[in-house]
Amino acid sequence: MATGETPRSITLGERIVPYVLNRSQRRTIGLSIDDRGLRVGAPRRSSLREIEALISQHSEWVLLKMDEWNRRRGAKLLEIVDGVQLPLLGAPLEVRLAVGNNRAIWSAQGGLTLCLRSPSDAGRVLEKALREKARTLFFERLTFYAEGHGLTVPHLTLSAARTRWGSCSLKTGIRLNWRLIHFPLPIIDYVVTHELAHLREMNHSPRFWAVVAQLYPNFRTIRTELKRLGAPYPRW
Repeated sequence: MATGETPRSITLGERIVPYVLNRSQRRTIGLSIDDRGLRVGAPRRSSLREIEALISQHSEWVLLKMDEWNRRRGAKLLEIVDGVQLPLLGAPLEVRLAVGNNRAIWSAQGGLTLCLRSPSDAGRVLEKALREKARTLFFERLTFYAEGHGLTVPHLTLSAARTRWGSCSLKTGIRLNWRLIHFPLPIIDYVVTHELAHLREMNHSPRFWAVVAQLYPNFRTIRTELKRLGAPYPRW
């Protein structure tokens, strides 16, 4: 990172967006997005409040352009072969392959074996197994936090969104990205409580964050960790 550049982050809608701030002798605040992410140039006299107000004002453009860059850049695909490892709840999971009738077998020790009719079926069988585990775990966590704070347990659906970890609707319930199953449990709990808080406050006002704090007092630390981990979860 060049001298004078400062890494920061801002919440835009449901997403925490990292950016690099570069103060210089320029006269106006400028936004640019490339393969490194969001970069902000600002006059030395500009306050952080002014800078982030401008980013928020252009949030739709920022998120759209970042998504375009992510799709263009793409992610390195994981090859599903015997013995491949991928993260499950933040710990390495070894995946073994065997000949069988397209099903997944979890061992008592937590290992996973994919029984496959053809090696080409590995990705589909693996995703189904992880989705099922995610659905069970996410519903348990939703139930735990909802019932513990006087909330009705909402309907749960899984999503495969590339850029959102969760969403909430008073009509349809809560959607959680199944790929959260790769991350440690505290991160899953933060996303769960974030979306549950929307059942009381459908915004990101101070009142909303107060509800999040009631549900999950340590949310600030975990939110920072989620931002650090970002989205380099495995894809196949």
